[in-house]
Amino acid sequence: MYKLIYITTTDGKEAKRIAEVLVEERLAACVNIFPIKSIYRWERKIQREGEVALIVKTKDELVDKVIKRAKELHSYDIPCIISLSIEKGYPKFLKWIDKETK
Repeated sequence: MYKLIYITTTDGKEAKRIAEVLVEERLAACVNIFPIKSIYRWERKIQREGEVALIVKTKDELVDKVIKRAKELHSYDIPCIISLSIEKGYPKFLKWIDKETK
């Protein structure tokens, strides 16, 4: 089974650092990084912020390690780090995820 892990960060520098560590440590085969606009409630106030999102491609058995490592590298007290199942996918791409992760 394969997973996508969605992470939001403060900026591109933090996102790039997290992505590079996850790929270098073979916890992720690939990480996509893109700017987003977020609206959320924090400390009883509505916040409107620019953030940077990551989509991490990995294997199911690495999810806990990815979450732990991303949290270690993250600046937020309570970062958004969530796992989503990949139900189906192009078989050769899924095999590539196997090959690129440990």
